[in-house]
Order: sequence, then structure tokens, then C-alpha cells
Amino acid sequence: MGKIRVGVIGAGSWAVASHLPNLAKHKDIEFVGVSRKGPELLQKIKDQYGFQVASEDYRDVLNAGIDVCVVGSPTAFHHEHAKAALEAGAHVMCEKPVTIYATEAWDLVSTAEKMKKSLVVAFGWNYLPMLTKAKALMDERGIGNLEHMTVHMSSQTRELLSNTGAYPAASKDSLPEQRTWTDKNLSGGGYAQAQLTHALGLALWLTGARVQSAFAMMSAPMNAPVELHDAITYKFDNGAIGVVSGGSAHVEAHRKTHAVEVRAIGDTGQVLVDLERAAVWLYSDGKNEFLSLKEDAGYYDCVGPIDAVISAARGEAFINQSPGELGARTVEALEIAYKSAESGKLESR
Repeated sequence: MGKIRVGVIGAGSWAVASHLPNLAKHKDIEFVGVSRKGPELLQKIKDQYGFQVASEDYRDVLNAGIDVCVVGSPTAFHHEHAKAALEAGAHVMCEKPVTIYATEAWDLVSTAEKMKKSLVVAFGWNYLPMLTKAKALMDERGIGNLEHMTVHMSSQTRELLSNTGAYPAASKDSLPEQRTWTDKNLSGGGYAQAQLTHALGLALWLTGARVQSAFAMMSAPMNAPVELHDAITYKFDNGAIGVVSGGSAHVEAHRKTHAVEVRAIGDTGQVLVDLERAAVWLYSDGKNEFLSLKEDAGYYDCVGPIDAVISAARGEAFINQSPGELGARTVEALEIAYKSAESGKLESR
């Protein structure tokens, strides 16, 4: 087959720091079109990667004819951009959260199915060997019917979400535009949208759970325009309950890794996944199993989702560890949490 024609809609900070370099590792791709706001940086990206088309209008990227589209625009535009790319015949890797509203997320799932294209969400952790091994344990041995789950995450977003500084991993050449994180009309909210989406994408993937209802409290110290901290109680479809917490840590608090921990108890066992301490433990049917892991096994990267969407374009057999369906379940969990925090009541999807 010929070269895989790649387009990028929304070449922001993370796309510059991660997605574009990871795409460039594949020697059988061709950089066809790129779109973002700001002509100076747009031209710089075009020159660096050899894009044929560079435009502030995303439709120009699609009209150039592409096999793969990476969507890294602000969350409020994900539905429009990803749907247009799917309907143009491209496989799509979309940044998280896949949309702000669950109806839009499920619409992307049905569009991908209708077009017979892959929709991959940028949940990078789900592709790390540590996590694929944990998922294999859950699939092979499991913990029975889920009864209780706790999820905790903290990461270096305090300065970013309070408009007092940048995310420490941001590309020096393309610092994130602050309002894409702190304008609710663009981001949908604060820490839950920016970071807890990753933890939920991991926890719901490991357990197969789907959120039914939520009661949430969120706080915005430092006069932040969006919430920095989240405390959410969930009930899942099968009657299980759980607690999810997220906190905006200080820059340098976690250095090269995030604090993410998932614990789940079922009727035949329980599981622990701790990314900060690189630990995976499963107890099932009276037997314990601990994975032997290196200290950096849980360090985040987003190589896997890029590799997955390129495999889809090649027609290779691959496992989509972050499918659109998972992204939609994650958006459901986020949407009802924000509804609850605003209403002060238990909310259901």
C-alpha cells in the first residue's frame, strides 16, 4: 500500500510535544494537512514536518484527502472535528475527553461504526505494558461482579487551571492557550475534564463499569475560573458504588509521574493498580498475583493511541485499548458529576 496520509486538526501544545513526534516515528506516513489558529506557529509546524497543507480552516485538511486524522482541538470542538473526519473516511485519534456532552460522544461512536472506521481516544496509560497486563489479569481471572471502586488522581495542574502558570510538560515552542483549559465554554470544566478523564478512562476500562448516577462536590480555590479539586460518589449500572477524587497538585509535586490509584472490590476478588508506585496486584479465588514492574512502569506517554490509529489505517489487527465507546462512558461520568456539583443533588445520566 502507499503512504498513510495524515491530517492534524488542532496542533496545540500537546500535539506539538507528543502527537507529531510520535507520528514522525512511522516511516510509512505522509504529513498531508495541519490546522490550528495562529499563522506563525502554523507555518513553523508545516515547515518542520513537511505538511502539504497548512490552514486555520480544518476543512482544508479534510479536503486534501487523509487516511488518519488526529484531533487535538479544544474539547468543545471535538465532536464537530472528529465527526467530519470520520465522515471524510479517516480513522480518528481524538484527544480526551472525547466530547463535553455524552450525546455527542455516543454520536461519534455510531458515526465510526457507520463509516467502518476506528475511533481511538488519547488514553495513553491504557497502552502501557503495565496496564495491558493488568487488563489481561482482569479479563482472565477478574474479581467477579464489581461491588466497590475507589479512584484517586492528583497531578501538576494547580497553576494551569488557576491561570497562574503553564503545565510543566508543555512544549516550550507551543505553550497551551490558557483559555482552552479555563474557559468552560471550551473545556467543559476544570480538573475533572483535564485530568480525571484519564483516571476514569483507566478505571472504567479495567472494570467494564458504566456510571448510572453521581453526587459531586468541586472546589475552586485561588479564585480559579474552573475547579481545581473534585470529590465524586458514583453508583454504577450493576448497583456497585464508588468514590473518585481528583486534586490539582503543585508544579514539581510528582515530577515525572502522576498519582493515580484504582482499587476495586468484586464478589470473588479485588484489584489494585497504582501508577505512582508501579504496583499491580490481583486477588481472585483465594490466590494473590503481583506483577514485577520497573519503577517507571507507570510514567505517562501517549505513544499507544497514535500507534493504534496508524495500525487501523494499515489494516493491521490491533487492540483498541481506548475505543470511542470507552470515551463515551467516561464523558457520561464527567457530565453527571458537573451537573451534580452545580445542582447540589444526586444526578443520573
